[in-house]
Amino acid sequence: MIEPNTTQFTPDEAKILGKMTVLCSQKECCEKDVMEKMERLGADESLQARIMAYLVDERYIDEERYCRGFVHDKKEYNRWGRVKIEQALYMKGIGKQASAQALDEIAEEEWIDILVPLIKQKQRTTKGRNAYEVSQKLLRFAIGRGFTFSQARSAMNALDIEEADCEDDTY
Repeated sequence: MIEPNTTQFTPDEAKILGKMTVLCSQKECCEKDVMEKMERLGADESLQARIMAYLVDERYIDEERYCRGFVHDKKEYNRWGRVKIEQALYMKGIGKQASAQALDEIAEEEWIDILVPLIKQKQRTTKGRNAYEVSQKLLRFAIGRGFTFSQARSAMNALDIEEADCEDDTY
């Protein structure tokens, strides 16, 4: 383990700094995650601020890098839509500018390409009294996964699923 320059930290504070640098070296962390970890370790607010400044200056923490990784992972592995990813980033305390920048790198067609197999799989297990009810359930499923109403409709059109007659496109 490489010891950080700890001249501005006491030995006890340097231990917490060391733990945070190891944590940030092992995985991408956002500021909120690191702050919560330091709080659990008993660091006071001034120490948290100094450690956070050090971690940001030394690029252990980078909000844009974190956003790109988070968006990629949630899109590829969890199969979340843009809305759900935006909400998760907001809960992590990530600014709108950084999250929008990472999300704007993904084309609309990619979101639909993710959603089509999800709807196809869900359609196999979805029961309803008629086609309208099934399509409504599939729309709710897609919206619950964080996709927009228009993306859900496009995916359902790609699968030739009879769509529900819905005049309200405000989802």
